[in-house]
Amino acid sequence: MKKKYSNQRGVIYLLVLLIVSYLGNLYLQFMQNNMSLDLALKFALSWHTEKFLISTVVLFFGALFLASLLGSLAAGIGVFSVATFLIGVATYLKMKYRMEPVYPDDLKMITEFSLLKDMAGWPLFILAIVLIILVVFLALWQLKKSFRLPKRRQIWRVGLLILSSLFLFYAAQFNRTGNLLKKAYDRTALWIPYSQKMNYYNVGFVGGFLFNLNVPAMDEPTDYSKETMTDLAEKYAQEATENNSAAESAQPNIIFVMSESFSDGTKLNGVDLSADPLAAFKELQNTTYAGQMLSSGFGGGTANIEFEALTSFSMELFNPQMTTPYTMLVPKVETFPSVVDLLKTAGYDATAIHPYNTSMYKRQDVYETLGFDNFLSEKTMTHTDTVENNPYISDASAYAEILDTLKETDTPQFMHLVTMQTHMPYANKYPQLDYLTTPQNATMENYYQDVHVAADALEDFLQELTDLPQRTLVVFWGDHLPSIYSEEIQAENTAAQLHLTEFLFYDTQGQLTEKNQHDAIVSPIYFAPDLFQQAGLKESPFYAFLHQLQADMPAFEKNMYYNGHDFTETFDFSQQAEELYHDYQLIQYDATSGEQYLSEEDFFTVS
Repeated sequence: MKKKYSNQRGVIYLLVLLIVSYLGNLYLQFMQNNMSLDLALKFALSWHTEKFLISTVVLFFGALFLASLLGSLAAGIGVFSVATFLIGVATYLKMKYRMEPVYPDDLKMITEFSLLKDMAGWPLFILAIVLIILVVFLALWQLKKSFRLPKRRQIWRVGLLILSSLFLFYAAQFNRTGNLLKKAYDRTALWIPYSQKMNYYNVGFVGGFLFNLNVPAMDEPTDYSKETMTDLAEKYAQEATENNSAAESAQPNIIFVMSESFSDGTKLNGVDLSADPLAAFKELQNTTYAGQMLSSGFGGGTANIEFEALTSFSMELFNPQMTTPYTMLVPKVETFPSVVDLLKTAGYDATAIHPYNTSMYKRQDVYETLGFDNFLSEKTMTHTDTVENNPYISDASAYAEILDTLKETDTPQFMHLVTMQTHMPYANKYPQLDYLTTPQNATMENYYQDVHVAADALEDFLQELTDLPQRTLVVFWGDHLPSIYSEEIQAENTAAQLHLTEFLFYDTQGQLTEKNQHDAIVSPIYFAPDLFQQAGLKESPFYAFLHQLQADMPAFEKNMYYNGHDFTETFDFSQQAEELYHDYQLIQYDATSGEQYLSEEDFFTVS
């Protein structure tokens, strides 16, 4: 009788875990769908019932693992519930501010307290911290207590722990060929790799999360081989040699400035401003090579735009699961082709500046891999002043760091600055607002004040650079639009309009050889080769290739392709462009996932 009772209790425990998992899955759908219970129920009960039930099974094994590990149903449910609650909140906030879901790699950001505080706000942030502390305390206390369980319960516990661990390990191999869990989803799933937002909507949070577990950065092109890459290297090496025959031997200072959320709100439909905060900046644009940059992100994704600008490799070519190369790809290798490495081999010193902490997006490790000699952060900068009520170090302070370095040495410098002044949150940054919106929106008005201050700081910085004796080249661009625009405003604009930021090139001696085009539309992968070409500097075979690619494909990101006249949502280019694009796939695959044959051929350096 006692054995029968024990078995019944075990069945009840499993049923309770299954119910909790079902509710947890429903909650995740609720948060993913902007807190719409109607959409969550339709997903679970009519639209995607089979996928929802499969996801519930996955969550069930997750809950079973926790309960078995801790030796307590109550403790397991508690930890599972808090973890699900926090992931749901993170999903809601990321969807709201960045229009993309939570990826597995995002869990590495859990220690970035400052960033999480900014996104969540103080009350929710404090609640999350309290819950985490309580859960950790409960888990440790229960784990210690669990070793005193009766022998029979320990056997069941260990057995269920092994079973759940094996299932979760197998689930983590979701993207391996023949994975049965993936096949179960495939019966009804329509994966949408070009739009992770739609992908999660279509297969559910759990399915989308699994889809983004480890995969190669790129799939191998069919004709990839050492012979193919050698031929490709020789072809573009000849191009580079011809281009370099008339190139200068001078080594001007080169400065990259990626300005946080710097964009022109007056170019968006539905935005009504009392004055133009970037009026002076636009006058500056009209004196040099400038225009708009097509960003891969909206409201976020800073590291991906930075990755593209420094490496000239495109996010568009990666598998969709490669959501953040800075954390998922670059730290796993010793060296990585980039403009940093190219300039270092040419005798430059290289310094990165980010007025924030060093662990953000693993920048400390990434910058070391890319070849930077120094990394100045908020803790090592000399100039740390802020503006008004802005909590972040000002752009003017960051520029002062650059000027100090340039004044102290005659060695050619490459300096890369990622600013923070115009980072969210925006409300209450400035007591005096000069750019008012109709209808009034304090967040937007503070943002426009912020970019105006940033533009003024840039103008002052460029003037100070011009006063220095050595020639200096500057590439300035905004990384993405801020997530301050309502759904109504977003609906009035195309995807491309929501991904176009401002950029300009600047030469302190006015020697750029290219005609001054003030309305160019480019991808950040072209910044470095464009600068080298226009300034008459010697270039690598890789940059010689990129010049040809840019002529046919001026700008492109996932689901956004610019042919020089219009944007399309699908790849719509000439036969020549397709051939160049295929060469680009071979090049990027070789460098990121292949055998690095091109590095052996000095494809990324100047010979």
